[in-house]
Amino acid sequence: MSESAPEQTLRVDAYPTHEVGGYRVRAGKPFPFGANVVPGGVSFSVFSDQATSMTLVIYRRGEPEPMAELEFPQEFRTGSVFAMTVFGLDHENIEYGYRADGPYDPVTGHRFDARQVLSDPYARLIAGRDVWGVEPDRSRGYQYRSRVCLQDFDWGDDTPLGIPAEDLVVYETHVRGFTRHPSSGVTAPGTFAGLREKIPYLKELGINCIELLPVFEFDESDNPRTNPETGEQLFDYWGYNTVSFFAPKAGYAATGRYGMQGDEFRTLIKDLHAAGIEVILDVVFNHTAEGNEQGPTISFKGLDNATYYMLTPEGYYFNFSGTGNTVNCNHPVVRNYVLDCLRHWVADYHIDGFRFDLAAILGRSADGTPLPNPPLLELLAYDPVLRHTKLIAEAWDAGGLYEVGNFPAYGRWAEWNGKYRDTVRSFLKGDPGITGELATRVAGSPDLYSSRGTSASVNFLTAHDGFSLADLVSYNDKHNEANGEGNNDGGNDNASWNCGAEGPTDDPEVNALRLRQMKNALGILFTSQGIPMLLSGDEVARTQQGNNNAYCQDNELSWFDWDQVDQNAELLRFTREMIAFRKHHRELRSTAHPTGQLRDSLGLPDISWHGERAWQPDWSPDSRLLAVARCGTGDDDVVYVAMNSHWEAHDLELPALPGGRTWHLFADTGAEAPYDIRTPGAELELENAGKYLIGPRSVVILVGRTPDAEL
Repeated sequence: MSESAPEQTLRVDAYPTHEVGGYRVRAGKPFPFGANVVPGGVSFSVFSDQATSMTLVIYRRGEPEPMAELEFPQEFRTGSVFAMTVFGLDHENIEYGYRADGPYDPVTGHRFDARQVLSDPYARLIAGRDVWGVEPDRSRGYQYRSRVCLQDFDWGDDTPLGIPAEDLVVYETHVRGFTRHPSSGVTAPGTFAGLREKIPYLKELGINCIELLPVFEFDESDNPRTNPETGEQLFDYWGYNTVSFFAPKAGYAATGRYGMQGDEFRTLIKDLHAAGIEVILDVVFNHTAEGNEQGPTISFKGLDNATYYMLTPEGYYFNFSGTGNTVNCNHPVVRNYVLDCLRHWVADYHIDGFRFDLAAILGRSADGTPLPNPPLLELLAYDPVLRHTKLIAEAWDAGGLYEVGNFPAYGRWAEWNGKYRDTVRSFLKGDPGITGELATRVAGSPDLYSSRGTSASVNFLTAHDGFSLADLVSYNDKHNEANGEGNNDGGNDNASWNCGAEGPTDDPEVNALRLRQMKNALGILFTSQGIPMLLSGDEVARTQQGNNNAYCQDNELSWFDWDQVDQNAELLRFTREMIAFRKHHRELRSTAHPTGQLRDSLGLPDISWHGERAWQPDWSPDSRLLAVARCGTGDDDVVYVAMNSHWEAHDLELPALPGGRTWHLFADTGAEAPYDIRTPGAELELENAGKYLIGPRSVVILVGRTPDAEL
């Protein structure tokens, strides 16, 4: 070998050892799984425990028929992993899949069918659904095509931001819905690139974390229903039926047709980080798009059905997800798959955290029994790559397991606090007997998270699943007829109140009350201890016209209408100032639950409760008025929040303040704009320091500070 020979020729593993189907190959490396570019070729590695043979199917990009089918030689199998390096491939212009042969015996869990071409579970890119909404050619035998992905993105100095959990203000949004509306004004509506153009809006709003509905590849066209009124096709708009867990959705990228969706998404994340905004992904490991016995075979079902899914003794699919199947997450192979997947998104996409859909399922054993010490949850909590990412559980599932406050946390996991949502909604309606639990919720739910601190509680009032905030105060009942399911889908227990008229109305009193109720909700949310989460569009009163399950509505029912930014500027301003207020007051973001102990610096408790009379809260069942005062450490301000869901006004006696402090008015939702809220630090000093009249169904927020405090 001469010294001038190319370096790659010096590598032993760059030489083929076999020829299969006219291609030069050699045994690949079992790890890492997936398709990985190696010197001179591509290494393909796939797991199947029960397959008797495995064939690599290679296509020229976009062509319907394979260019090659290469069966893995038996000596290329290590344990249950088939691995082969194929030399001479133009890896940027091929698509691939597998045929797995083995027993077809559903009773024992095996559904091998060598006629099917299967997607690689570790595929970093998927082709086949490159542009959103384009009707697929269903005559093609292989719909979701795996592609090889290069790792050449320039991240510069970007790293995950590491914002403390207690400082987060989470904004839940949908990549497509955020900019798809014609009013968005972006150059690439409905894409990662479009969302990137709206970063200045997010920054001005004050949020520092976006939580994206699923961005893993899914098939928006897998919904067979149509709108019964218009006949229009309905979609899988939300994207909770994952097709491929390692691949970003191509239809969310302006460059998806060119296979550049990965870099477009990375560019968005890099720019969000530069703006001080973290990115949390909503991930769905509880089920897949393969459905039940009648569903399609895409990947897991054909590769190793008995390993990847929870099965009954008769070989049917357990359905704790409500969608047909349940992933067997605590099988050692599957939990390593989940771990590999999350590591991929953190290492290759700089993702800051994950929200796990129906996460209670992740704590079930193979037969569905809840585990006392779920190995997957522990594995994720202690993994070194995920060590500083946020882990948030939707701590319930469709099988009836409700783990809010009891989710195995291992010192890491936070939860969507469903009890916070339900309590505050009931209080806003004016339900009796709520003030006691309301106090617990706004104090960070110490009954649920006594050992975990306030940041274990993700407080929210609305999310993608359910009414928007505007609809919460405009509808008593759901109106899901457009979903084509006879209005039988979606939740029935919404704790909503229409304020006197169902749906849109010209009644100015009703509309004024609705606006006030939305401000009340935001006032309580952003002064509660715990992590606040805002549903995208609630800051401008986005409506879904009473649909509380818009999962299939890819239209103006779901999209963010940017005209509302101007039309509902009053509510937007209120939201911005509330977020700014939260950032201004450390005591609202304390990680410790308050105890009522005196702060030596001010001689006031860290938290105190009040009613019409100072220091005398009314905990009776008929009470609909509660005030809370918080006092931080050091020389901080005192924050007083009075919440009145009664339909009558009440005179409040304000607690006396120490150290020359006086009460200043920050917000009064009963006041007309622009006097409903002020800029933090520029509050108006009260003329009558000892009393304040709180209006019907209103929230009042006061700051106790020295009159000469710097603005």
